[in-house]
Amino acid sequence: MFRITRNVGRIEIVLEAKKIGNDYLLTLTGGREHVGAVATGFFDEKSQRASSSVITMPGHREEQLALQGARQVSRATKKTTVFVAGIHQDNILPEEITDVVSAAEEMVAEFITFYEKTKLTGRNG
Repeated sequence: MFRITRNVGRIEIVLEAKKIGNDYLLTLTGGREHVGAVATGFFDEKSQRASSSVITMPGHREEQLALQGARQVSRATKKTTVFVAGIHQDNILPEEITDVVSAAEEMVAEFITFYEKTKLTGRNG
């Protein structure tokens, strides 16, 4: 299990990752938590490429966070990844959205670094 939090303005963002068999489930939530978008990332052994698909709930805008997160984690782990994103802050400002997106991208990168370190040390990542 992996969990990190980051305070971004008025919102606390939480990224949690759990290994399910050989695959990964990640949740990125903050503010008033919910399921805004769900993406699945796949790694194709033959082409050595990762791809992802997303389902976005009506009226929500987390599709890029989920889509990119799923693809990046699948590329790094070479495993299937499910990525759930749901962040809500009433009256959020454009610059706050930019900050949340940047923080989310950094948090996904931190998970990938954690995965790579645990993979090298043989710990269950």
